[in-house]
Amino acid sequence: MAFVKVLKNKSYYKRYQVQKRRRRQGKTDFTARRKMIRQDKNKYNNKKYRLIVRFTNRKVICQVAYATIAGDKIVAQATSTELGRYGIPVGWKNYAAAYATGLLVARRTLKRFGQDDKIKGKAELDGEEFHVEEEMEDEEFKPFKCILDVGIRRTCVGARVWGALKGAADGGLHVPHSAKNFPGYKKAEEKGADPEYNAEEHKDKIFGDSVSEYMKMLQEEDPTKYEAHFAKFIAAGIDSEKVEDMYTEGHKKIREDPDFKPAAKKSITWERKGNKVTSSDGKDVVRSMKLSLKQRRQKVAMKIKAAQAKMIAGDED
Repeated sequence: MAFVKVLKNKSYYKRYQVQKRRRRQGKTDFTARRKMIRQDKNKYNNKKYRLIVRFTNRKVICQVAYATIAGDKIVAQATSTELGRYGIPVGWKNYAAAYATGLLVARRTLKRFGQDDKIKGKAELDGEEFHVEEEMEDEEFKPFKCILDVGIRRTCVGARVWGALKGAADGGLHVPHSAKNFPGYKKAEEKGADPEYNAEEHKDKIFGDSVSEYMKMLQEEDPTKYEAHFAKFIAAGIDSEKVEDMYTEGHKKIREDPDFKPAAKKSITWERKGNKVTSSDGKDVVRSMKLSLKQRRQKVAMKIKAAQAKMIAGDED
Protein backbone atom coordinates (compact mmCIF):
# COMPACT_ATOMS: atom_id res chain seq x y z
CA MET A 1 0.00 0.00 0.00
CA ALA A 2 1.35 3.44 -1.01
CA PHE A 3 2.14 6.03 1.62
CA VAL A 4 -0.46 8.84 1.73
CA LYS A 5 0.54 12.08 3.39
CA VAL A 6 -2.24 13.79 5.32
CA LEU A 7 -2.14 17.45 4.27
CA LYS A 8 -5.24 18.75 6.04
CA ASN A 9 -4.36 17.74 9.57
CA LYS A 10 -5.40 19.19 12.93
CA SER A 11 -2.92 22.09 12.63
CA TYR A 12 -4.40 23.06 9.25
CA TYR A 13 -7.94 23.28 10.58
CA LYS A 14 -6.82 25.21 13.69
CA ARG A 15 -5.38 27.89 11.41
CA TYR A 16 -8.20 27.91 8.85
CA GLN A 17 -10.03 31.23 8.57
CA VAL A 18 -13.56 31.43 7.22
CA GLN A 19 -14.06 33.99 4.47
CA LYS A 20 -16.24 37.05 5.03
CA ARG A 21 -19.97 36.47 4.74
CA ARG A 22 -20.48 38.50 1.56
CA ARG A 23 -17.47 36.74 0.00
CA ARG A 24 -19.03 33.35 0.81
CA GLN A 25 -22.31 34.55 -0.71
CA GLY A 26 -20.50 35.76 -3.85
CA LYS A 27 -21.76 39.33 -3.42
CA THR A 28 -18.58 41.34 -2.81
CA ASP A 29 -15.12 41.21 -4.36
CA PHE A 30 -13.14 42.44 -1.35
CA THR A 31 -9.87 42.68 -3.30
CA ALA A 32 -11.46 45.16 -5.71
CA ARG A 33 -13.23 46.95 -2.85
CA ARG A 34 -9.98 47.48 -0.92
CA LYS A 35 -8.39 49.05 -4.00
CA MET A 36 -11.37 51.35 -4.53
CA ILE A 37 -11.62 52.65 -0.96
CA ARG A 38 -7.88 52.82 -0.18
CA GLN A 39 -6.96 56.46 0.42
CA ASP A 40 -3.58 58.19 0.17
CA LYS A 41 -1.89 58.70 3.54
CA ASN A 42 -1.52 62.42 2.92
CA LYS A 43 -5.30 62.72 2.44
CA TYR A 44 -6.26 61.59 5.92
CA ASN A 45 -10.01 61.49 6.58
CA ASN A 46 -10.82 62.77 3.08
CA LYS A 47 -13.86 61.09 1.59
CA LYS A 48 -13.24 58.93 -1.47
CA TYR A 49 -16.53 58.76 -3.36
CA ARG A 50 -17.75 55.85 -5.49
CA LEU A 51 -20.47 55.71 -8.14
CA ILE A 52 -22.15 52.39 -7.33
CA VAL A 53 -24.20 50.80 -10.12
CA ARG A 54 -26.30 47.69 -9.50
CA PHE A 55 -28.96 45.89 -11.57
CA THR A 56 -31.83 43.75 -10.31
CA ASN A 57 -34.44 41.87 -12.31
CA ARG A 58 -36.73 44.93 -12.20
CA LYS A 59 -34.69 48.11 -11.87
CA VAL A 60 -31.40 49.97 -11.95
CA ILE A 61 -29.88 51.32 -8.72
CA CYS A 62 -27.26 54.10 -8.72
CA GLN A 63 -25.64 55.47 -5.57
CA VAL A 64 -22.87 57.89 -4.68
CA ALA A 65 -21.22 56.68 -1.46
CA TYR A 66 -18.02 56.79 0.57
CA ALA A 67 -16.53 54.23 2.96
CA THR A 68 -16.01 54.63 6.70
CA ILE A 69 -14.91 52.24 9.43
CA ALA A 70 -18.56 51.94 10.48
CA GLY A 71 -19.65 51.10 6.91
CA ASP A 72 -20.57 52.86 3.68
CA LYS A 73 -22.39 56.20 3.86
CA ILE A 74 -24.77 57.04 1.01
CA VAL A 75 -24.64 60.62 -0.27
CA ALA A 76 -27.32 60.30 -2.95
CA GLN A 77 -29.32 57.50 -4.54
CA ALA A 78 -31.51 57.12 -7.59
CA THR A 79 -33.44 54.13 -8.92
CA SER A 80 -35.02 53.65 -12.31
CA THR A 81 -38.45 53.20 -10.68
CA GLU A 82 -38.36 56.97 -10.03
CA LEU A 83 -38.30 57.59 -13.79
CA GLY A 84 -42.08 57.25 -13.88
CA ARG A 85 -42.25 60.70 -12.28
CA TYR A 86 -40.21 62.08 -15.19
CA GLY A 87 -42.41 60.68 -17.95
CA ILE A 88 -40.66 57.29 -18.40
CA PRO A 89 -43.26 54.84 -17.04
CA VAL A 90 -41.86 51.67 -18.68
CA GLY A 91 -38.57 49.97 -19.59
CA TRP A 92 -36.81 50.49 -16.27
CA LYS A 93 -33.90 48.09 -16.76
CA ASN A 94 -32.58 48.68 -20.30
CA TYR A 95 -29.59 50.75 -21.42
CA ALA A 96 -31.61 53.94 -21.83
CA ALA A 97 -33.02 53.58 -18.30
CA ALA A 98 -29.50 53.06 -16.93
CA TYR A 99 -28.38 56.28 -18.64
CA ALA A 100 -31.35 58.24 -17.27
CA THR A 101 -30.75 56.89 -13.75
CA GLY A 102 -27.07 57.85 -13.93
CA LEU A 103 -28.07 61.34 -15.08
CA LEU A 104 -30.54 61.60 -12.19
CA VAL A 105 -28.05 60.58 -9.49
CA ALA A 106 -25.47 62.99 -10.92
CA ARG A 107 -27.80 66.00 -10.83
CA ARG A 108 -29.08 64.98 -7.40
CA THR A 109 -25.54 64.69 -6.01
CA LEU A 110 -24.47 68.07 -7.38
CA LYS A 111 -27.59 69.70 -5.95
CA ARG A 112 -26.83 68.12 -2.58
CA PHE A 113 -23.44 69.90 -2.55
CA GLY A 114 -24.76 73.13 -4.07
CA GLN A 115 -22.85 72.74 -7.36
CA ASP A 116 -25.80 72.19 -9.71
CA ASP A 117 -25.84 75.87 -10.78
CA LYS A 118 -22.10 75.93 -11.48
CA ILE A 119 -21.81 72.53 -13.18
CA LYS A 120 -24.40 72.00 -15.91
CA GLY A 121 -22.89 68.91 -17.53
CA LYS A 122 -23.32 68.15 -21.21
CA ALA A 123 -26.03 70.26 -22.84
CA GLU A 124 -26.49 68.22 -26.05
CA LEU A 125 -26.80 64.48 -25.51
CA ASP A 126 -25.27 63.24 -28.76
CA GLY A 127 -23.20 60.29 -27.48
CA GLU A 128 -19.89 62.12 -27.92
CA GLU A 129 -17.21 61.85 -25.23
CA PHE A 130 -17.56 64.36 -22.41
CA HIS A 131 -15.21 64.94 -19.49
CA VAL A 132 -16.29 67.68 -17.12
CA GLU A 133 -12.76 68.08 -15.73
CA GLU A 134 -11.56 69.21 -19.17
CA GLU A 135 -14.36 71.77 -19.40
CA MET A 136 -13.49 73.19 -15.96
CA GLU A 137 -9.74 73.62 -16.32
CA ASP A 138 -10.03 77.42 -15.96
CA GLU A 139 -12.42 77.29 -13.00
CA GLU A 140 -11.33 77.99 -9.44
CA PHE A 141 -12.86 74.81 -8.00
CA LYS A 142 -12.56 71.20 -9.07
CA PRO A 143 -15.49 69.01 -10.21
CA PHE A 144 -17.02 66.35 -7.97
CA LYS A 145 -14.97 63.18 -8.52
CA CYS A 146 -16.06 59.59 -7.92
CA ILE A 147 -14.88 56.23 -9.27
CA LEU A 148 -17.11 53.57 -10.81
CA ASP A 149 -18.04 50.57 -8.65
CA VAL A 150 -19.63 47.78 -10.70
CA GLY A 151 -19.53 45.09 -8.00
CA ILE A 152 -19.19 41.61 -9.49
CA ARG A 153 -20.85 42.39 -12.84
CA ARG A 154 -18.96 41.76 -16.04
CA THR A 155 -17.70 44.87 -17.79
CA CYS A 156 -17.98 43.76 -21.40
CA VAL A 157 -18.24 46.26 -24.25
CA GLY A 158 -21.71 47.84 -24.46
CA ALA A 159 -22.87 46.62 -21.02
CA ARG A 160 -25.57 48.62 -19.23
CA VAL A 161 -23.15 49.75 -16.51
CA TRP A 162 -21.50 51.99 -19.11
CA GLY A 163 -24.88 53.59 -19.78
CA ALA A 164 -25.13 54.59 -16.11
CA LEU A 165 -21.53 55.86 -16.20
CA LYS A 166 -22.21 57.91 -19.35
CA GLY A 167 -25.35 59.39 -17.77
CA ALA A 168 -23.42 60.38 -14.63
CA ALA A 169 -20.58 61.89 -16.71
CA ASP A 170 -23.01 63.86 -18.90
CA GLY A 171 -24.78 64.96 -15.72
CA GLY A 172 -21.62 66.69 -14.48
CA LEU A 173 -19.78 64.14 -12.31
CA HIS A 174 -16.08 63.54 -12.85
CA VAL A 175 -15.94 59.76 -13.34
CA PRO A 176 -12.57 58.72 -14.86
CA HIS A 177 -13.29 56.65 -17.98
CA SER A 178 -12.58 56.18 -21.68
CA ALA A 179 -14.83 55.37 -24.63
CA LYS A 180 -13.35 51.92 -25.30
CA ASN A 181 -16.25 50.11 -23.58
CA PHE A 182 -19.09 52.24 -24.99
CA PRO A 183 -21.40 50.96 -27.75
CA GLY A 184 -20.04 52.04 -31.12
CA TYR A 185 -16.36 51.64 -30.19
CA LYS A 186 -14.21 49.55 -32.54
CA LYS A 187 -10.62 48.53 -31.91
CA ALA A 188 -7.93 49.31 -34.45
CA GLU A 189 -7.84 46.61 -37.14
CA GLU A 190 -4.18 47.08 -37.89
CA LYS A 191 -1.22 47.77 -35.67
CA GLY A 192 -0.55 51.48 -35.38
CA ALA A 193 -4.00 52.48 -36.65
CA ASP A 194 -6.41 54.55 -34.57
CA PRO A 195 -9.55 52.99 -33.06
CA GLU A 196 -13.00 54.21 -34.14
CA TYR A 197 -15.80 55.50 -31.96
CA ASN A 198 -19.24 55.93 -33.54
CA ALA A 199 -21.05 58.37 -31.24
CA GLU A 200 -24.25 58.07 -33.27
CA GLU A 201 -24.52 54.39 -32.41
CA HIS A 202 -24.10 55.21 -28.72
CA LYS A 203 -26.74 57.95 -29.00
CA ASP A 204 -29.20 55.39 -30.42
CA LYS A 205 -28.73 53.24 -27.30
CA ILE A 206 -29.18 56.25 -25.00
CA PHE A 207 -32.50 57.18 -26.59
CA GLY A 208 -33.78 53.61 -26.92
CA ASP A 209 -33.71 53.40 -30.73
CA SER A 210 -32.87 49.68 -30.55
CA VAL A 211 -36.05 49.17 -28.49
CA SER A 212 -38.21 51.13 -30.94
CA GLU A 213 -36.77 49.22 -33.92
CA TYR A 214 -37.50 45.89 -32.23
CA MET A 215 -41.03 47.08 -31.42
CA LYS A 216 -41.63 48.05 -35.04
CA MET A 217 -40.25 44.75 -36.38
CA LEU A 218 -42.27 42.67 -33.93
CA GLN A 219 -45.47 44.62 -34.61
CA GLU A 220 -45.18 43.86 -38.33
CA GLU A 221 -44.05 40.22 -38.14
CA ASP A 222 -45.73 38.86 -34.99
CA PRO A 223 -48.49 41.11 -33.52
CA THR A 224 -49.39 38.53 -30.85
CA LYS A 225 -45.84 38.43 -29.50
CA TYR A 226 -45.67 42.23 -29.73
CA GLU A 227 -48.77 42.61 -27.55
CA ALA A 228 -47.32 40.18 -24.97
CA HIS A 229 -43.78 41.61 -24.86
CA PHE A 230 -44.74 45.28 -24.88
CA ALA A 231 -47.99 45.11 -22.91
CA LYS A 232 -46.87 47.87 -20.51
CA PHE A 233 -45.78 50.11 -23.39
CA ILE A 234 -49.18 49.66 -25.05
CA ALA A 235 -51.02 50.31 -21.77
CA ALA A 236 -49.01 53.55 -21.32
CA GLY A 237 -49.84 54.62 -24.89
CA ILE A 238 -46.23 54.41 -26.10
CA ASP A 239 -45.52 53.00 -29.55
CA SER A 240 -42.27 52.73 -31.51
CA GLU A 241 -42.54 56.35 -32.71
CA LYS A 242 -42.78 57.82 -29.19
CA VAL A 243 -39.87 56.04 -27.48
CA GLU A 244 -37.20 58.63 -28.38
CA ASP A 245 -39.46 61.56 -27.42
CA MET A 246 -40.20 59.86 -24.09
CA TYR A 247 -36.50 59.73 -23.15
CA THR A 248 -35.81 63.24 -24.49
CA GLU A 249 -38.55 64.72 -22.30
CA GLY A 250 -37.40 62.57 -19.37
CA HIS A 251 -33.83 63.92 -19.56
CA LYS A 252 -35.17 67.48 -19.66
CA LYS A 253 -37.40 66.97 -16.60
CA ILE A 254 -34.57 65.31 -14.64
CA ARG A 255 -32.40 68.40 -15.09
CA GLU A 256 -35.25 70.69 -14.05
CA ASP A 257 -36.10 68.89 -10.80
CA PRO A 258 -33.80 66.05 -9.66
CA ASP A 259 -34.99 66.11 -6.03
CA PHE A 260 -36.26 62.90 -4.44
CA LYS A 261 -39.93 62.93 -3.54
CA PRO A 262 -41.15 60.07 -1.31
CA ALA A 263 -44.36 58.32 -2.27
CA ALA A 264 -47.48 59.34 -0.40
CA LYS A 265 -48.27 57.04 2.50
CA LYS A 266 -51.51 55.11 2.30
CA SER A 267 -53.42 55.39 5.57
CA ILE A 268 -54.70 51.81 5.53
CA THR A 269 -55.63 50.01 8.74
CA TRP A 270 -56.06 46.26 9.23
CA GLU A 271 -58.51 44.38 11.44
CA ARG A 272 -58.13 40.71 12.38
CA LYS A 273 -60.88 38.20 13.06
CA GLY A 274 -59.26 34.81 13.56
CA ASN A 275 -57.23 33.95 10.46
CA LYS A 276 -59.10 36.51 8.34
CA VAL A 277 -57.58 39.99 8.08
CA THR A 278 -59.58 42.84 6.53
CA SER A 279 -58.13 46.19 5.40
CA SER A 280 -59.88 49.57 5.51
CA ASP A 281 -59.99 49.63 1.68
CA GLY A 282 -61.99 46.38 1.61
CA LYS A 283 -59.22 43.87 0.87
CA ASP A 284 -59.43 40.46 2.60
CA VAL A 285 -56.43 38.20 3.18
CA VAL A 286 -55.85 35.02 5.17
CA ARG A 287 -53.01 35.07 7.70
CA SER A 288 -52.63 32.19 10.15
CA MET A 289 -52.46 33.17 13.80
CA LYS A 290 -49.45 32.13 15.83
CA LEU A 291 -50.31 29.31 18.23
CA SER A 292 -49.26 29.37 21.86
CA LEU A 293 -47.13 26.61 23.43
CA LYS A 294 -50.21 25.12 25.09
CA GLN A 295 -52.13 25.05 21.77
CA ARG A 296 -49.19 23.44 19.94
CA ARG A 297 -48.94 20.70 22.56
CA GLN A 298 -52.69 20.05 22.34
CA LYS A 299 -52.36 19.83 18.56
CA VAL A 300 -49.53 17.26 18.83
CA ALA A 301 -51.48 15.26 21.43
CA MET A 302 -54.54 15.13 19.15
CA LYS A 303 -52.39 13.88 16.25
CA ILE A 304 -50.86 11.15 18.44
CA LYS A 305 -54.31 10.16 19.68
CA ALA A 306 -55.67 9.99 16.11
CA ALA A 307 -52.68 7.89 14.97
CA GLN A 308 -53.13 5.47 17.89
CA ALA A 309 -56.83 5.12 17.13
CA LYS A 310 -56.01 4.35 13.49
CA MET A 311 -53.49 1.67 14.51
CA ILE A 312 -55.98 0.03 16.92
CA ALA A 313 -58.65 0.02 14.21
CA GLY A 314 -56.17 -1.62 11.80
CA ASP A 315 -55.28 -4.36 14.34
CA GLU A 316 -58.98 -5.16 14.95
CA ASP A 317 -59.56 -5.56 11.22
